Amino acid sequence: MIDKEKRHEECHMKEKCVKYDKCPMVLVQKIVSGKWKILILWYLSYNTLRFNDIKKRLPHVTQKMLTQQLRSLEEDNLIFRKVYAVVPPKVEYGLTEVGKEIIPILEMMHGFGAKYLEQVYDKENNVQ
Repeated sequence: MIDKEKRHEECHMKEKCVKYDKCPMVLVQKIVSGKWKILILWYLSYNTLRFNDIKKRLPHVTQKMLTQQLRSLEEDNLIFRKVYAVVPPKVEYGLTEVGKEIIPILEMMHGFGAKYLEQVYDKENNVQ
């Protein structure tokens, strides 16, 4: 088995993460990887939503894929799933306290995207 120092020798933050078996960046990448996870977290960052509300915001996602992504986020304790005992069934999704900690990161990603679009738009349209 590879010792912890060997596992983290390529990381520029190795002094902070050598005590862990897994690099924190690798863990975060695993948690948020998935074609729709970041957008699901983004939409849940400002509101609790039902399955169909999420589906409407992601029109190109299949029901199966959305279900898989939601289950994965729930397993990683980033979102919760609340089922109401009514007919027809009502299910709501929202961010857990742990999941809410990712909101500033999502907001920074949004800001980067907006700035990037401005720069690309300005360059492509010769705006000064």
